[in-house]
Amino acid sequence: QVQLVESGGGLVQAGGSLRLSCAASGLTFSTYTMGWFRQPPGKNREFVAAITWGGHSTYFADFVKGRFTISRDNAKNTVYLQMNSLKPEDTAVYYCAADRFGVQPALSQVSKQDYWGQGTQVTVSS
Repeated sequence: QVQLVESGGGLVQAGGSLRLSCAASGLTFSTYTMGWFRQPPGKNREFVAAITWGGHSTYFADFVKGRFTISRDNAKNTVYLQMNSLKPEDTAVYYCAADRFGVQPALSQVSKQDYWGQGTQVTVSS
């Protein structure tokens, strides 16, 4: 059974940082592009960032470029999202997703993900 478990969310002031982690089990992690998506209150889920299965390529939504980084440790079956310079509009539930050998444009599409985590809340206060 595939499980993606996010952690690291919380409450932070604007300008602060958080690091999200997503631990995967039940799948061959090194064959999955891993992505982060978010769902702000009252809005649809949206793409944030992704890293390909070997870690060779990363992709970011325009609204996080220069502030967020994504990385993975295939030995630990874990993907990370480092979020810096957080803004109140970054407030959302953040989800980890897995897409087997995912490439653009599918890796940034909600409907193309194979597995999802349960989400972790990030709240940025002004």
